[in-house]
Amino acid sequence: MAYLAPIALLICSNVFMTFAWYGQLRFPNTAIWVLIPISWGIAFFEYCLAVPANKIGHQVYSAAQLKTMQEVITLLVFAVFSVTYLGEALKWNHAVAFLFLCGAAFFSFHKWS
Repeated sequence: MAYLAPIALLICSNVFMTFAWYGQLRFPNTAIWVLIPISWGIAFFEYCLAVPANKIGHQVYSAAQLKTMQEVITLLVFAVFSVTYLGEALKWNHAVAFLFLCGAAFFSFHKWS
């Protein structure tokens, strides 16, 4: 449970945070004073998931591993969001960036002797 729960919680928290930060891009004519409290409200739920994800995850992962995992999850969630919600295309350079993050995850999780 301690190995999988943080991953599931981080995926869910990243969905909320992606909407909190980038969901407003579909509403370019909405006043910023309206967008900020709405984004804060959405981000509240992100924190309700991210804090337990890190607390539970730190039982079995290092802080560096949790952060690296979170970054990989963030990019995956954002890629899906960008294509499905914003209608933006992914390009080759996005794939290269993701591969570099996967490399970071490898170095973070590999047991070096």
